[in-house]
Amino acid sequence: MPSLNRRHVSLGLLAALAACGRSGPSSSPLPSRAGDVPQFKRYFGPPVTQVVVQKGQRRMHLLNGQTVLKSYDFGLGNQPIGHKQFEGDGKTPEGLYFVDRFNPRSRYHLSVGISYPNERDKAYAAQFGRDAGGDIMFHGRGPEGRVLAPRNRDWTAGCIAITDNEIEDVYAMLQPRTPVMIYA
Repeated sequence: MPSLNRRHVSLGLLAALAACGRSGPSSSPLPSRAGDVPQFKRYFGPPVTQVVVQKGQRRMHLLNGQTVLKSYDFGLGNQPIGHKQFEGDGKTPEGLYFVDRFNPRSRYHLSVGISYPNERDKAYAAQFGRDAGGDIMFHGRGPEGRVLAPRNRDWTAGCIAITDNEIEDVYAMLQPRTPVMIYA
């Protein structure tokens, strides 16, 4: 009987080690961030319960309840006024969205995706036979942004751009499904 217990323990350890090395996609609908990029920052403070983006003031706030944890200045799409409606319009969306993905290998250092377009955005664009676009992110500057940002504050295709150092904070602080409210 003792050898049977050792065998079960050994098989259990092997299974656990094999699972740790798995490189395939996660079975959860949103990617796990555990171990994504260990060289970047970690956050151990209160959870971010909402992100508030004020386009007109170019100010973003990460909140826990009513308490502002961090605030950042940012750049927008190259056509910053108005709600994003179509692919390629250079606008940043307005309204309620959610954090829905994390990209540790973004060409803009790191990026955190928001759930644009929602069903209403898609339906609006479809009325005109157009695509609503997508791939809206919080992201750093990366090499391209370091060239474009100093000349033009609003240089993205519709994303919200902060510095590389700041996106490391945001990437560490946000979790999947965090609400993102974007105001004009």
